[in-house]
Amino acid sequence: MGSTGWQAALRLGFRQIAGKTLLAERSRQGPLAVQRALYPEGDCCHVYLLHPPGGVAGGDQLRISADVAKDATALVTTPGATKFYRSAGPWATQRQTLRVTDGCLEWLPQENIIFPGARIELATTVQLEGNARFIGWEIHCLGRPVIDEAFDHGAALFRFSLFRDGLPLLHERLEVNGQADLGASAGLRHHPVLGTLIATTGATAGDNGLLDRIRAQLPESQRNRLGITEVDGLFIARYLGDSTETARALFSAIWKALRPAVVDRPPCVPRIWNT
Repeated sequence: MGSTGWQAALRLGFRQIAGKTLLAERSRQGPLAVQRALYPEGDCCHVYLLHPPGGVAGGDQLRISADVAKDATALVTTPGATKFYRSAGPWATQRQTLRVTDGCLEWLPQENIIFPGARIELATTVQLEGNARFIGWEIHCLGRPVIDEAFDHGAALFRFSLFRDGLPLLHERLEVNGQADLGASAGLRHHPVLGTLIATTGATAGDNGLLDRIRAQLPESQRNRLGITEVDGLFIARYLGDSTETARALFSAIWKALRPAVVDRPPCVPRIWNT
């Protein structure tokens, strides 16, 4: 570790060989790693991302890339929440680049917890080629509401981009600078937890009734916290509320409903989510 923080990188490559997806490429620098590949479904490769220091501090720079080749299928998650600690000044960055070429990737990390005083930039780029399929989510918790700790100082910059064959389908950018942006009517309206789930649907979700079926399955008490839409072949669900547990439960329910349509597989919940 240098004087400015960890400089860490992890590159994963998934390939289908003899009808089974293998973690064929794996290279790392610094404290980023994966556990051994798991196969609860037989052929689909499940991988857990690890960050052994237990959290990200000011000055840390993390780079993660995943490359899924033709006919390969992979599910990537994390063993628990990722914590971004307060900083004395330097920014922490985590950049993720996900490439899928005629394969399938499910990118389902557990939530990011951003401590008051943190200064972070989180950026994800998804590049889809050909008939690539994708389901992914991001859940962010600003502050620690379970102990009444608000994100009253610090800065967080979130970026997300998704491309299909080089054409941009979705660009998002959100900047939060302390309490003012948390409370703004055009901001987060005093809600510390936000999340987005995105999936490729191919045929429009509205035409095949998928949107209506998913809406009907959601608890009525939570529907005002969740928005669902479909545009340009993308299913998008957004959560704004006060609980990471609720966000995860809602996204998990949506993922279970989406998976047969998008991935052509029944739900197979990663065992680590139950621990």
